[in-house]
Amino acid sequence: MRIGELSRKTGVPVPTIKYYVREGLLPPGELTSPNQANYGEAHERRLHLIRALLDVGGMKVADIADVLAAVDDPARPLHKVLGAAADRLGAGHTERDDTESAAAQAIVTDLIARRGWRTHTSNPAAADLSKALAALVRLGHGAFVEVLDDYADAAERVARADLAYVDRRAAVDDMVESVVIGTVLGEAVFSALRRLAHVDASAKLYGTDGPPEGRAR
Repeated sequence: MRIGELSRKTGVPVPTIKYYVREGLLPPGELTSPNQANYGEAHERRLHLIRALLDVGGMKVADIADVLAAVDDPARPLHKVLGAAADRLGAGHTERDDTESAAAQAIVTDLIARRGWRTHTSNPAAADLSKALAALVRLGHGAFVEVLDDYADAAERVARADLAYVDRRAAVDDMVESVVIGTVLGEAVFSALRRLAHVDASAKLYGTDGPPEGRAR
């Protein structure tokens, strides 16, 4: 298909497609003349993936380029591809150097060791967790650590579900792409499900009697 048809099928403007090609996010089409190229289903699928990572995953173009480079590297183990995607989901803010931050880092270090997680405190997710815990302490909610293991239990179940989905994909290409989808888009799915569950749990615990539509939040 020509680039115009690719644009119509994906909803991505032609100039944006050309930009993705220049930035290395999308492979160039097969040249049929100096100014014409053909694109296939692989280009269409890659464009949908790029837009999903951008629009749903909230990733920056530079981060998407790094993740896709890992996806396209046949020598990169699936575990490393997952890490490349997960490492770009963090907040990326500088951590404060204060008592609350130090205490939170110690809690996260203990959590990782106690649960036997095969990761390291240098993982960006560990930094994000310690920053969140420190912020809770500053807001007077230090007792949140009492439910941290409940959150960790739920996180382990979700992680197993993510990877069980990936493992069902037979083709290697599909598996690699599914790792990224399960990591980045799965994060958005879980966040949305958690918010929906919050509304339900809150209504059951604090709401008044009546049908759910009468207790909308």
